Amino acid sequence: MPRPLVVGNGKLLINFDDKLHMRDLYFPYVGQLNHVGGHFSKLGLWVQGRFSWLDEDGWTRKLGYGQESLVTDVHAHHEHLGISLQIADGVHQRDPIYLKKVSVRNLASEVREVRLFFHHDFSLNETEVGDTAVFDPILRTIYHYKRNVYIMANGKTDTGGINQYSVGIKRFNYAEGTWRDAEDGLLSGNPIAQGSVDSTISFSLILQPQEEKALFYWMCIGESYEDVKGLNQYVLESDPEHLLSRVAVYWQRWVNKEERDFADLPAEVVNLYKTSLLLVRTQIDQDGAILAANDSDILQFNRDHYSYMWPRDGALIASAMAKAGYTGVIAPFFRFCADALNKEGYLLHKYNPDGSVGSSWHPYIVDGEIQLPIQEDETALVLYALWEQYKSGKQIEDCQALYPTLVRPAARFLLEYVHPELQLPNPSYDLWEERRGIFTFTSATVFAGLMAAARFAQLFGDERRYKRYTEGAERIRGAMEKHLYDHEIGRFLRGIYVRADGSVEKDFTVESSLFVLFALDVFSVDDPRVERTMDAVKKSLRVDTAIGGIARYQGDYYFKKSHDTVKVPGNPWIICTLWVADWEIAKAKSLDELQEPKNRLTWVVRHALQSGVLSEQLDPYTGAPVSVAPLTWSHATYVATVLRYLEKVNELR
Repeated sequence: MPRPLVVGNGKLLINFDDKLHMRDLYFPYVGQLNHVGGHFSKLGLWVQGRFSWLDEDGWTRKLGYGQESLVTDVHAHHEHLGISLQIADGVHQRDPIYLKKVSVRNLASEVREVRLFFHHDFSLNETEVGDTAVFDPILRTIYHYKRNVYIMANGKTDTGGINQYSVGIKRFNYAEGTWRDAEDGLLSGNPIAQGSVDSTISFSLILQPQEEKALFYWMCIGESYEDVKGLNQYVLESDPEHLLSRVAVYWQRWVNKEERDFADLPAEVVNLYKTSLLLVRTQIDQDGAILAANDSDILQFNRDHYSYMWPRDGALIASAMAKAGYTGVIAPFFRFCADALNKEGYLLHKYNPDGSVGSSWHPYIVDGEIQLPIQEDETALVLYALWEQYKSGKQIEDCQALYPTLVRPAARFLLEYVHPELQLPNPSYDLWEERRGIFTFTSATVFAGLMAAARFAQLFGDERRYKRYTEGAERIRGAMEKHLYDHEIGRFLRGIYVRADGSVEKDFTVESSLFVLFALDVFSVDDPRVERTMDAVKKSLRVDTAIGGIARYQGDYYFKKSHDTVKVPGNPWIICTLWVADWEIAKAKSLDELQEPKNRLTWVVRHALQSGVLSEQLDPYTGAPVSVAPLTWSHATYVATVLRYLEKVNELR
């Protein structure tokens, strides 16, 4: 299930599903240690003897964000209960504090009491073993704790704080949890439980006919009781409504810090651009990891997740954010990569947010042959992104510090990890992590990485390395022309495979990632070979259904929804559709020729969730999100394409 509502600040990330359950709570790293783990923490109401959780039938829900903000704007209405709610959720821009405002309107013609119930289903440090939940009668709060994780919940109305509470056992023997205790409108008041525990608290509002009142609720997360006690006191002294208002203002200022002329782009395209910037920000940990996605429902498919830092995804996301003017946000990413770099100069498959090596399916040995379990593009693209960062922010001190620790070791590896006969990068895994060979995408990124290293060498007066890196890049480009371009079919190959006997097998699969041929300045956009390649991409990967879009490659099997490979070569991907838009932008010679890529931007808007969240893929027949949402790469690619469009408009004007 996608996560249409995401709030965070770089150290705390909270996700909600479309039924308004809190499904993920990550702390102290974005993407690492999920203290909810996909379970259901939820909100319910009791009105005059009738009870309903917000995930039940009878509620209509509209999910979104406030204008240019990371504070949600959610509307829920229940006709039979005669209740409407407006909910605003946000995470404090600095501290690990989650804030919630629930405005409750009584639609009946009589005075009524409304009780709101907040249920907490935590599994601290990703397991319910050894948790404790306790009511604190001094602070009048509920808190859960285990070792170095404390989560304290509190709230207030116009008449006071927590009205009722209950702590109990969940999902053990026959115990369902304290949420069942809430459904008669009364909580038992049990003050403590240990093991697999949950808790529920309630608040009371007395509402006149058509009257609206607000409830404020918050959670403070820390490493000790003193931490959360202090944060709770800060909320009480500062006033939660004031704090939530400040959160909204901060993100409005943040997303608008760069003045930009959006030319003729429709308002909905601009709105999604700003939403995408904000959502990308939520997926970046303060210590530098840029997470692919944090939708824990992917666990149900393979018991692993997307909450990793892939250097390739991170580099492309960092590049987009740098071009958008957010160099400060992504500067820690490059320090993260420098620390992670292997002593031989390459980056591994993926990393956890704390910098440790992530899970992998790339082996060190296949058929008795020892190999590096890497995707070389991940190393190369980090260098490319670092140069984009420098161009945008001109932070020469940061780049000088990274020159000996990241640029030179990585460039040395790229120069040395070359097939001696072909002069192309040695075999490694492709960007989709599915096959091992020598690929056009990988070769193009190695060219771009070496050119970035050469520019840094020139910047720092290192002429000897400048010459070496430049010559290495030119050798790669020449070898691409010789071995990765096929004269018979008139386009570039996806790649080649070198067999044990030295023979070479060509891979003719049409592949969307071939956009790097022009996007990374390996070849000119006007090069006929590039034009024929991209024409094949547009023709062969077009999804011929009412949904449309562009597939990854011919015969894509990942989350496959159709066996009609002629009409549906694969599910439409947001990033692949935008790569084609990038091509259309690059080759446009007039403003009229920008209509097609502008249509693709509006296509993305149409297929975003109601809140603006973008998924990885779409169902080719229904347009429903497939795989994780939000996918950080989708949002960053949308940002990058909008910026390319605007640059082209200015150029053509």
